[in-house]
Amino acid sequence: MGKLDGRVVIVTGGARGQGEQEARLFVEEGARVVIGDVLDEQGEALAKELGEQSARYVHLDVSQEEDWQAAVAATKDAFGKVDGLVNNAGILRFNELVNTPLAEFQQIVQVNQVGVFLGIKSTAPEIGAAGGGSIVNTASYAGMTGMAYVGAYSATKHAIIGLTRVAALELAKRHIRVNAICPGAVDTPMSNPAHLDPHADAEQASRGLDALYRKLVPLGRVGRAEEVARLALFLTAEEDSAYITGQPFVVDGGWLAGVSVI
Repeated sequence: MGKLDGRVVIVTGGARGQGEQEARLFVEEGARVVIGDVLDEQGEALAKELGEQSARYVHLDVSQEEDWQAAVAATKDAFGKVDGLVNNAGILRFNELVNTPLAEFQQIVQVNQVGVFLGIKSTAPEIGAAGGGSIVNTASYAGMTGMAYVGAYSATKHAIIGLTRVAALELAKRHIRVNAICPGAVDTPMSNPAHLDPHADAEQASRGLDALYRKLVPLGRVGRAEEVARLALFLTAEEDSAYITGQPFVVDGGWLAGVSVI
């Protein structure tokens, strides 16, 4: 018996990184998963690997409402219902706030913040019709505090926590729980571009990230995507988190707690 037996969950940004690990873990726990992403080749390969009975891929630009409508329809066609969502898709850009072009700021808002809004709006009626379920939104450590040079990203992640709380209040009557996960430094293609370069040594780059965060993070290392996925599983599994809604959960190795060394 898996913790998600019988559940049908959409995972956005599911072709790689945290989303990929969430999709893999959810299938291991008995869920049928729809992987939404704009990385068609990677998403289709992952769905094929996980098997047609357990996973499907849909092209999903989370900033576009029509893509959400198509993804929900495809999920119902494939598996009959929707009763879970992990709003994982997001983008990160580094820039000093006063030097951030308006177009860049708006792009980040459109993907990170509007994408979460559209995910909630598009799936909540279906989740409610299925008898209730869970929505997990991916915020960030940077949504709990300030972080220099990621102003647009941090603004959207603060907004996601606000959306999570409002959605939890409004959707409780439909038996839908809504929570947010707030990862710190996690070794994914977004934070470690070496994973995207076939000529780079991603393992060496990961060791470099560990060294960078050794003094910042009390646990002394960068996080792993599968560790974030296990928190998403906990918040999706009804037996584990039935009385939890409207909350941000930080998974950052203790980084937000404060400075542990001088």
